[in-house]
Amino acid sequence: MRTLKEIISRYMRMITCILAVILLIIFAYIQITNEQRMAYESAVRTFLQIEQLLEQNQEELEEIRKEYSETCLHNAEVIAYIIQSDPSVLGSVEELKRIAACVEVDEIHIFDDTGRIYAGTHPEYYDFTFDSGKQMNFFKPMLEDKSLKLVQEITPNTAEAKLMQYSALWSANGQFIVQVGMEPVNVMKATKKNELSYLFSLFRVNPDAQYYAIDMESGRIVGSTELECVGKNLTEVGLRQGQLEDGSKGFHAVVNGRDSFCVFQEVGGRYVGRILSSRQLYKRVLWTTATVAVCLIVIALILARAVIRYMNRYVVDDIYRVNEKLHRIAQGNLDELVDIQSSTEFLELSSYINSMKKSLLDSNKKMSFVLSKTKMYIGVYEYNEHMKRVRFTEYIPRILLLDKEEAKRLASDCKAFQQFINKLRAHPVPDEAGTFEVKDHYVKLEEIGEDGGVFGVVIDVTGEVMKRRRIEDERDIDMLTGLYNRRGLEIRLERLFGSGEELGSSALVMIDADNLKVINDSYGHEKGDAYLEQIAKLLMDLETKASVAARWGGDEFVLFLYGYDSERELCGMLNQLEIVQENREASLGEGISVPLRFSFGYSLTGERRDYQNLLKEADEKMYENKRRRKERGGAS
Repeated sequence: MRTLKEIISRYMRMITCILAVILLIIFAYIQITNEQRMAYESAVRTFLQIEQLLEQNQEELEEIRKEYSETCLHNAEVIAYIIQSDPSVLGSVEELKRIAACVEVDEIHIFDDTGRIYAGTHPEYYDFTFDSGKQMNFFKPMLEDKSLKLVQEITPNTAEAKLMQYSALWSANGQFIVQVGMEPVNVMKATKKNELSYLFSLFRVNPDAQYYAIDMESGRIVGSTELECVGKNLTEVGLRQGQLEDGSKGFHAVVNGRDSFCVFQEVGGRYVGRILSSRQLYKRVLWTTATVAVCLIVIALILARAVIRYMNRYVVDDIYRVNEKLHRIAQGNLDELVDIQSSTEFLELSSYINSMKKSLLDSNKKMSFVLSKTKMYIGVYEYNEHMKRVRFTEYIPRILLLDKEEAKRLASDCKAFQQFINKLRAHPVPDEAGTFEVKDHYVKLEEIGEDGGVFGVVIDVTGEVMKRRRIEDERDIDMLTGLYNRRGLEIRLERLFGSGEELGSSALVMIDADNLKVINDSYGHEKGDAYLEQIAKLLMDLETKASVAARWGGDEFVLFLYGYDSERELCGMLNQLEIVQENREASLGEGISVPLRFSFGYSLTGERRDYQNLLKEADEKMYENKRRRKERGGAS
């Protein structure tokens, strides 16, 4: 057992450590939350700048595309005019290439009115038609409408899948179609500025931060500062679609084998994300938390030492002094005065202890006087391991039915008295807590054991127990038949079935008096009661090993047979009941005698312990027995 000083010291250190840990956890949590918030805000600012750049670059790209398309169509008009002015150039590929160079186009193709190339700067394309590919099919409507001037979007050409922009129109005389092709160098340069990988490189100030652009529908990575990840599915790098949709405030994930803090937002129809490794994100948290931890430990040690010192000085030492005085009082020195004045609380405690000591002295005198005046037989005894004799009051021998010699012997030997009490405890009264039987008397016994001593109180409760049992018997007995009533039966069955004891071969029998209504109508209800009494007497007269008989209600009775050595022996008893079923007379008085008839059904218990279901089964069989006997004319 530890001293109070040790307990206080231990718990003060424990509490200060716990508080320090709690404060450290709170501080670390705030730091972590703050770092995540700053990482999130940084990511959001970057996403906003990317979105603004995308919009700006897109506007620039649209202007370049528009300008390039107009230039492409204008060049086609110039070439158509040159060729119409000098049709002979159609026969010279070199001349056409010279014209292409002058006009600054890459390809010239001349189509006839059937949509077939028959001249141009690239003879390898001769005989291609508007049906030769998807790209060329774009211009096929011009065969139907010569007023059309078409400019195609930048698309791979049919022969080489090379990105080109084509425009076409009819010559002024309507004899041929001029198609020119230009490589969209400027457009491609402007388009590259809209590529997310290019934009990511502009914002990658922190080398530990990685940027990803993920297609919302397919989940493919379409841009990243980690080029080897481009083209992969997001699950291949450790991300999930649900995280991107639900993690607008940021989430943790293991990306490419690194635990990272990720922030994703929808930008331009894609999920754009900034991923920062946890190690980089929380590196300041570790250092700051370690510093704060050292400070908190120092503060906790100083605080614990100061509190322990003052607790010992103003509390523990005075408690020791109070204990010393209480110990002397407990040894019998009732003149000892407790007077500790180091604080208001101890002064009050001293006053209360002195008052309690005086009250105990007064109470002992009052109790002795009260016990001498009471009409109840109450005895008190006391002994301890240091005493050979037993001290008990004058009522102890009377209550415990001891003669003078026995009382004298027990008073002189505490071990013999203890053995006597133990034998008394071996005869407890059921359902009477702390009550024991002594030679047809009942006593209530309570003991208090402390520090090797025993203090006991014995009360004669014979009158109370007998009165209570008489009330219970009257409550559980049917007044007409003297059998158990329904409540009394259920209590007995509950005890028998719930005790766990072996019931042997047993059966529940449900019995119904026949012809009771006829007797009531013919002779009156008084004779009907006599008829029920005769059935009850029959049940009580049956010679059985063990049985419980009860009036279930009205004209119904229950008989529980148990304790038989075999089912055969039990069935013999049931057969005996079947014999008397049709062979008894009931004398109702005043010379009236009628046949004593009843129907019955039974259920064998076996291993079953649910008597309610057994009663239900017996009741069903009883009604089946009544039905069969009615058919034979033996029941009504």
